[in-house]
Amino acid sequence: ISHTWFLSIIQNEFRTGKIDLDSTMKLLETLQVPFDFAHVKHVFKKTVDKRKTNTINIEDFRAIYRAIVHRVEFQELFRAYSPNNKILADTELVEFLRKEQYETEGCETMALEIILKHEPIEEVKKRRQMSFEGFIRYMNSEDCLIFKSDHRTVYQDMNHPLCDYFISSSHNTYLVSNQLIGPSDLWGYTSALLKGCRCLEIDCWDGSNNEPVVYHGHTLTSKILFHSVIQVIDKYAFVASDYPVVLSLENHCSPKQQEVMAEYLESILGDKLLTSTIGDTDVTQLPSPEALKFKILVKNKKVGTIEEGMLRRNLDSHGETGEITDLENISDEDESDERAPLFPRNDSSKRKSEQKPPAPPRKKAKMKKTKIALALSDLVIYTKSEKFVSFEHSLANQKCYENNSIGETQARKFVKHSANEFVSHTSRFITRIYPKGTRTTSSNYNPQEFWNVGCQMVALNFQTPGVQMELQNGKFLDNGGCGYVLKPEFLRKHNSTFTPQNVGRYSKPMSLSIRLISGHQLPPSNLSKTNKADPLVHIEIYGVPEDQTKKKSSVIKSNALSPRWDETFSFTVQVPELALIRFCVEDEISLVANDFLGQYTLPLLSLSKG
Repeated sequence: ISHTWFLSIIQNEFRTGKIDLDSTMKLLETLQVPFDFAHVKHVFKKTVDKRKTNTINIEDFRAIYRAIVHRVEFQELFRAYSPNNKILADTELVEFLRKEQYETEGCETMALEIILKHEPIEEVKKRRQMSFEGFIRYMNSEDCLIFKSDHRTVYQDMNHPLCDYFISSSHNTYLVSNQLIGPSDLWGYTSALLKGCRCLEIDCWDGSNNEPVVYHGHTLTSKILFHSVIQVIDKYAFVASDYPVVLSLENHCSPKQQEVMAEYLESILGDKLLTSTIGDTDVTQLPSPEALKFKILVKNKKVGTIEEGMLRRNLDSHGETGEITDLENISDEDESDERAPLFPRNDSSKRKSEQKPPAPPRKKAKMKKTKIALALSDLVIYTKSEKFVSFEHSLANQKCYENNSIGETQARKFVKHSANEFVSHTSRFITRIYPKGTRTTSSNYNPQEFWNVGCQMVALNFQTPGVQMELQNGKFLDNGGCGYVLKPEFLRKHNSTFTPQNVGRYSKPMSLSIRLISGHQLPPSNLSKTNKADPLVHIEIYGVPEDQTKKKSSVIKSNALSPRWDETFSFTVQVPELALIRFCVEDEISLVANDFLGQYTLPLLSLSKG
């Protein structure tokens, strides 16, 4: 039957006898199978080179189709459940779903749905059966993705207060290359929002003609207009997710231009901009992502309380400014001093001091006064930026709608020396971590160490590819990619004793067994002249320190089309709720160097069995 079906689809193409590479590609598309251009071209060339022509006949095409599509590991699986090696009856497919895919309920219905969806041969489909062609299409489909299907939509409770979620956050969102001379670009905002990012950073400075601009201050990065940034945000804010977007303003503007900013925010964002509390003006708990759907929040310094600001909004506060007095610890890495000088000094004395535990705040803290336009201040509702002084200070004085930004260096010291207080702090207040200013190439830190203590906004340079962004993208695949992931209970409870170094009673050990079977149509290495590769796979777990581990497979020599490993890896994970698993495929170029071919990262608990 398969043969007849196959011929009926392809024979028309061969009425003149032979076809070229282009027609071969088109025909594979008609057959609806996933193929990679480089690999098909390679197999095609191997076929025609023997004959010194550049066309193939119908038998050649069938051989190419089989080489690319009829994978041996699929055949082995199919034969294990099909008594005659040709057809799977619905009952045999049910058995496959139970034994191999660990499905428990509704297998009969599921089997019929799979047949209707994937079986290409009509008469087989009518008999409620599945051919090998249908089985291949099912195995290659999203129904067999390793990522749990029910985690691909929002499935978590979205009614907790905002501080109970990890929130996808970007740093210097306006940059598309590096921090010193790279271009600032609106595309930075568009692409971050389309990836589900929910907290964007906007560095605002006074521009000419009373037009505020966005760029990396004191550097040679180019400038974009503040109002253009807000227009882009207005357009793309809710394409990837319905949940609220926070605009983290790093504000260096004069009060006059802050007023212009406030005007743009209101006129461009309209109803999307949150300008008053939801319900009670006396805020004792942050609202939930659900309650703030389709809203944009401004995160900035604020004068006075939310109530005062809301009363004032009814009057015209045009031209008025308020003053904020900040206690400035000289020892602190302040957010506004987060830029590296253009020519960094080689300051070795500073490096040595990093090994010491955090020094107590210096006594000679100076007071820093900042003028802020009331029109802008009053747009800050649930996300008021507060200077971080200490965990005790926050516990005694900070309100639930006040949040802190802490630089990675200081935050890392807290993780090491006061993890308990850190977890207690993040269970109450939104905490944003940002990369240190000396990362002039916009490199990133590992976000996992800060998720481990419950930091909600772990801001990364989205424009910089690498393991750190892969962990970020993997973590936020969860919960439908909406940019909000509910923190585990032990990071939400105010009296939690959890710390990443000592998980104690919060450990729920899980044993994980991964069988690495094969690869298919791997991308050729950038360094390789042919489409050959010597692939190997790293399986890595990121999580609390005792869960961090990596294992690697053997190397399969010169096979990028269909490398076969059949190796099993076992792991025990103490805190699965925080763990991510990363599969990374490399090409062994030499004994000392591997070239990256591809990777996939996902939360451990989003891993599908089977």
